[in-house]
Amino acid sequence: MKRHVISILMENEPGVLSRVCGLFSGRGFNIETINAGPSNEEGVHHMNITTFGDDYIIEQIMKQLNKVVSVIKATDYEDSPAVEREMMFLKVQAEAPDRGEILRTVEVFRCKVVDVSPNEMIIEATGNHEKLEAILTLFQRFGIKELARTGPLAMLRSKKKVN
Repeated sequence: MKRHVISILMENEPGVLSRVCGLFSGRGFNIETINAGPSNEEGVHHMNITTFGDDYIIEQIMKQLNKVVSVIKATDYEDSPAVEREMMFLKVQAEAPDRGEILRTVEVFRCKVVDVSPNEMIIEATGNHEKLEAILTLFQRFGIKELARTGPLAMLRSKKKVN
């Protein structure tokens, strides 16, 4: 089963988020992550959902999404050139002997330390899914105390004009 990021443009009206989520749960599909917010058009919201499935499952999801009246357009970014970013807050154990190594790791991954206490640090990281997974793997040795993570925001890349 492959990871899929599905982008949905939908009318901003009461109950549309519930209908989309109900579509997934009613058919036994799982939503791994979900993000929603306004788009550049008044009254239209942009939602990104991450799910896992084979080609048949994703095809069924896409067909069902496009039947929801409030959905303007649903796109699976699996085979499309897209920009994708997630954000994560990571609270790690940061005792004095480990602080230097933690700060070097933060610098290598272009993260930010957003809070420090005598024994902990909160680190903000932004990047694609693979980068955040790598960061998590490296920080596990220090002791991850808490984790908050968004799902991906995604947008199709612009078409490049060929002369």
